[in-house]
Amino acid sequence: MTMPQPTALTRRDLIAAGAATLAGSGVAHPAAAETSQPASTPPNAPRTLDPVSAKVRFTVNGASHELTVDTRTTLLDALREHLHLTGTKKGCDHGQCGACTVMVDGVRINSCLTLAVMHEGDSVTTIEGLGSPGNLHPMQAAFIKHDGYQCGYCTPGQICSAVAVLGEIRDGIPSHVTADLSTAPELSVDEVRERMSGNICRCGAYSNILEAITEVAGRRA
Repeated sequence: MTMPQPTALTRRDLIAAGAATLAGSGVAHPAAAETSQPASTPPNAPRTLDPVSAKVRFTVNGASHELTVDTRTTLLDALREHLHLTGTKKGCDHGQCGACTVMVDGVRINSCLTLAVMHEGDSVTTIEGLGSPGNLHPMQAAFIKHDGYQCGYCTPGQICSAVAVLGEIRDGIPSHVTADLSTAPELSVDEVRERMSGNICRCGAYSNILEAITEVAGRRA
């Protein structure tokens, strides 16, 4: 059997053939260039969203306001940045410290956890709406009397929450430590401590805060 003879190929021929192949692959066909489509966006690429604004109308400390805000704006930022009511503090910004506590239609909430546009038509009360330096709310006066603050950063939220706590007890709303749910909760040290547990005081003025609240409620701690 006769074996096929290898093709005679010189080194020069091999280099020339390779150069021709590379040159051909680097030239795009005109028709292909015209019909080529841009590369699609990678599935994990971040998307850029344009901000959306909306109007919201609510009452803050007895005054009506109409704001145009980014729909992502929290009630806390609307109060501080748009209405310049800086008494309401931004602490953890995660609803854990209570420094941003305000009252909406008489109910205390963490204003950092709710959007401004969710409060169309609501009535919001901040620390500025409770009293003024010349006409203090009884709870504000009690905090001063009992030294219920040190650095004072958490104090606006503490006072707003304390006022709401007494309202909750007065309205018969039970807490986690209310023993008998069939009767109205009684004002007690345990009730006040439990209800105020969402307001953190880094300075540790809790005993003085308790004294202030119980005095306003008409009892001594």
